[in-house]
Amino acid sequence: MTKTVHQQVSRLMRGEMVQEPVWYRAVLENPPLPLPPKAPPPRTAFDLKQQKLNPTGPKPKSRTYNPKPLPVYYLEDDIRRQFFRDHPFEAFRPVTLAEGEGIEAPSPITGKDWVRLRQRGRNPSPDDAIQFALNLHYHHDLSLSYAYARAVAQFRSLRSERHVAMTVAVNEAEQLGAVWQNSEIAHGFQKEIKSLATWERQSALDEGEMAARKRWRSIAMEHSEEREWSKGEEYVRLWKDGYTPRNRRVDCHP
Repeated sequence: MTKTVHQQVSRLMRGEMVQEPVWYRAVLENPPLPLPPKAPPPRTAFDLKQQKLNPTGPKPKSRTYNPKPLPVYYLEDDIRRQFFRDHPFEAFRPVTLAEGEGIEAPSPITGKDWVRLRQRGRNPSPDDAIQFALNLHYHHDLSLSYAYARAVAQFRSLRSERHVAMTVAVNEAEQLGAVWQNSEIAHGFQKEIKSLATWERQSALDEGEMAARKRWRSIAMEHSEEREWSKGEEYVRLWKDGYTPRNRRVDCHP
């Protein structure tokens, strides 16, 4: 039988190989459940009766052990999939993932008491709409399609009210002289744009430097007139006469 972790640590502690870990006492007080090595064979009444009548006969086949876990299914996953298919832009709304000092307690309004989505607030989240549809289906005996349509209708209505209220409030504040500052997200976008602009400027400088290097590259000019190679005799003659390539150009090639 396979030993568990705390049993292996106990054996190592007896051999003075390791010291007692911090979690050792806690695991001894709450030991994990042992896992069966394989599924037990089926022992139905029919199989036991056949084995008693014919002990020498073939034994019933044992059930094969399948270690693959069963699929986990939640109805709210189907509702969430359909909700974001109908409202794809809700996935782009910013959501904070930072947790505070404690986990927020669930709302006490649930079950039979939860009859309108507004009871959870005037700015519901997609999860509130999904839970509201699930609550209508389980606790108010509504079909899933009708519960979903009702939850979505109330969600859109509350979002529309909030959008109109925010637009009117912004217009009133601007008329009274309010100055809006950039948010942290907009400030991050501006820094990213500045960083990308430096990359483009550096790329332009690199291209200019490469073009400047190409300007000083030697280019062989083509000869329009036909000449015959003198095998260097003309060059040797001029050298004997005291001419050098610095004060006179000598063409040794056609």
